[in-house]
Amino acid sequence: MSGLINTVVICAVAALVIARQFSARRIDTDRRWWIVPAVLAFMALRGPGVIDPHHEVEASLLLGTELLTGLAIGAGWGWTTRIWTAPDGAVWSRSTKAAGVIWVAGICLRLGLFGIGVLLGVRQDSSALLLGLAATLLVRSGLLAWRARSLHPSAYERGPAYGDGVAAPAWRKERV
Repeated sequence: MSGLINTVVICAVAALVIARQFSARRIDTDRRWWIVPAVLAFMALRGPGVIDPHHEVEASLLLGTELLTGLAIGAGWGWTTRIWTAPDGAVWSRSTKAAGVIWVAGICLRLGLFGIGVLLGVRQDSSALLLGLAATLLVRSGLLAWRARSLHPSAYERGPAYGDGVAAPAWRKERV
């Protein structure tokens, strides 16, 4: 049952993400952008089927490659997403055709990894794919939040505080 649930979650998240990526979306840098990837990672790691116990080395290598693929896809997707600032100061994003190519390439790479696993006789669970998707979304969301903050760095800094503008003694170290 866990594999079925993971498959449904993967399909639902992928469909939602792909459908939403090509429409203009406001980036809210103050929200918890890491929650969805954390939930996906939790769902992937909650069961014992992540690593095939009969092929631990091969399964671990495939899982590591899946995670690296997910990180690379997330980085590529984050860097190829167009961001801009609206007149009201809000930051918006929309994926480009290059991001679509990265998605297709990522799906092909993941299918290739699955094929390698089949050739090696490694039993593969959907947990590895779920972890890769979590890595992709984590890197993409973090990168977009970072890029959005870089458009208006002063908007995300703290406001003035008591003592601002007063020079500190030269012998005193600043504390963070």
